[in-house]
Amino acid sequence: MPIALYALAIAAYAIGTTEFVIVGLLPTVAADLAISLPLAGLIVSVYALGVTFGAPILTALTGKIDRKPLLLGLMALFVTGNMLAALSPDYGMLLAARVLTAFAHGVFFSIGATIAADLVPADRRASAIALMFTGLTVAIVTGVPMGTFIGQTWGWRATFGAVAGLGLVAMVGMALLLPARIAKAPPASLMEQVKVLASGRLLLVFAMTALGYGGTFVAFTYLATILETITGFAASQVSLILILYGAAIAVGNISGGRIANHKPVKALAWLFIAQALVLALFTLTAPHMMLALVTLAALGFLSFASVPGLQLYVVQLAKQHRPGAVDTASALNIAAFNLGIALGAWIGGLVVASPLGLGATPWVGAIMVTGALVMTVWSGYLDRSQQRPIAQPA
Repeated sequence: MPIALYALAIAAYAIGTTEFVIVGLLPTVAADLAISLPLAGLIVSVYALGVTFGAPILTALTGKIDRKPLLLGLMALFVTGNMLAALSPDYGMLLAARVLTAFAHGVFFSIGATIAADLVPADRRASAIALMFTGLTVAIVTGVPMGTFIGQTWGWRATFGAVAGLGLVAMVGMALLLPARIAKAPPASLMEQVKVLASGRLLLVFAMTALGYGGTFVAFTYLATILETITGFAASQVSLILILYGAAIAVGNISGGRIANHKPVKALAWLFIAQALVLALFTLTAPHMMLALVTLAALGFLSFASVPGLQLYVVQLAKQHRPGAVDTASALNIAAFNLGIALGAWIGGLVVASPLGLGATPWVGAIMVTGALVMTVWSGYLDRSQQRPIAQPA
């Protein structure tokens, strides 16, 4: 593999770390800025919304810019956003910094995959894209726990400063290693994206993605607080537990791809059933240390196991219903993942602030995932209806 791919992987690692590390730091940020936990949870929602709406719009607007200068500009924006977060004196500044960073995140992944594919021969493109996205997976396993440890030891601002440093390393690596000229495909216009959103079948899958993936974030956004206040772990132990959770996510992501290879709808239905049950179970096991750890490992596995199947299913449906905009449909499903994060974190904040309290976040998340299950069953029914032969008159 070209060494330039590793520069892209480092950038993906930095971006993945900055997206999810805030989960381990929410109690620290809330205490330092003297804000409520639900208000701190909005930091997760705002970032995810920035990716959701910023990515398609900015990707369309920057389609004519050469790839290498655009990629370097995005990483410069990423570094700036994280430095502003590190220097934020108050909550408002931190939110603004996170939105800037989210804009860089969304466009980077929408064009980074195509750049990775263009760096290698045609028969190695899938492997090149997988290598770049390995940075994102490794960030969940190692970057988030390390960032949480840094934040708990030297303050949450130090974490964002460290992530900015990672972004700078990736930026220098791309400047030195990426070829000066990289081919670019014709940009997808906003109108093409709107046409995809006019397909009822694809909208159904986007809703499955948002609810199924977002359901976990009702509780995951406040996981550090749950582990400290309900389970009874020390703050210093949370980063170690996040390693366990991240490892389960990595295994789930790989296993989920194999499970959903042939019949994604059937696989998704069973995965959503298991995910809803485990979330509901976490409500009961959270007060017990060992049981909570076992449940969290299962939840980590299931929370990402549906991701490959959802992405595969939306591509399959796009080929049937919007064959001229398969890439756009795939990109919008990535936006749906982030919309799910924003929705889950927001609902989680409402639950925490309500009389139900922090302990109710897992079972409320289970209700969201159950909604995704109902939509999956309905979508599978529609698929079967289309495949039935029309009865011929006698």
